[in-house]
Amino acid sequence: MAKSALIAELEGLVSEARNPDTLQIDLMSTQQILMAMNTEDRRVPEAVEQVLPQIAEAVDKTVEAFKAGGRLIYMGAGTSGRLGVLDASECPPTFGVPEGMVVGLIAGGDRALRHPIEGAEDDRSEGRKDLERVNLEARDVVVGIAVSGRTPYVIGGLDYARSVGATTVALSCNPGSAIAAMADIAISPVVGPEVLTGSTRLKSGTAQKLILNMLTTASMIRMGKSYENLMVDLSVSNEKLAARATRILVEVTGCSMDDAERYLSESRNNVKLALLMALTGLDRKSAEAALGRADGFLRRAAAEARPTLAS
Repeated sequence: MAKSALIAELEGLVSEARNPDTLQIDLMSTQQILMAMNTEDRRVPEAVEQVLPQIAEAVDKTVEAFKAGGRLIYMGAGTSGRLGVLDASECPPTFGVPEGMVVGLIAGGDRALRHPIEGAEDDRSEGRKDLERVNLEARDVVVGIAVSGRTPYVIGGLDYARSVGATTVALSCNPGSAIAAMADIAISPVVGPEVLTGSTRLKSGTAQKLILNMLTTASMIRMGKSYENLMVDLSVSNEKLAARATRILVEVTGCSMDDAERYLSESRNNVKLALLMALTGLDRKSAEAALGRADGFLRRAAAEARPTLAS
């Protein structure tokens, strides 16, 4: 694209506009700068609230994909890509899911997580190639993340995802963006101009992070990964998580710490299984079968097991 055309395109983006409330920010004191930033940040959850119906639609499609053996795949460049990779990398320890269930792709590859890769986001073909490398299937959900809504890498990926038949979601911070027009579901929170013009790692990045939190957390809850508001499928992979698992058992069942550790040992550190055993008195094999019949939902498994035990 010619530079003049690109400049004209950027001038039409909300995310690239100048914020009239911060024109004098270079003359402000530290406290005034922070107050200005805090004032602007308050606009973010309000903008996210406006797109909750679209987020809910994306969550439901993601749950359908997971149940069919599909994946949630994020792709973006720069801050957008890093946020997607971050959210994807947190899912295995938080929800005990395989690493490939939620995938984060960033233009320029893993090196781009720490270093800027010049021109990576401008290569539309790389978006397609990255999805080909992870063997994209029709049962997957692809979320293209781009504040501007015009990043070629993301456009190339979404275009390929549509050709495969995968569900496509566009997450941008500009209304009527290019990726919004081509996706099945468009999530477009409008947070307004940034404190520093064009620094979209600020409000726009915060909005993206909030929405990615919602996409994975709500989807995992809908998949039975919580009991009440507790993470019962967490991976017990370090001392802190082992302590958290013990605390969950004690809090839910009222058992002693020694009993909690015994249940965890018997369940091979499967927190959900240990909870079901503690709540119902089932042995590990019976508890595993009960969870299987309940599709992994602990409440349902416990409710179905108790009448059986009573009889």
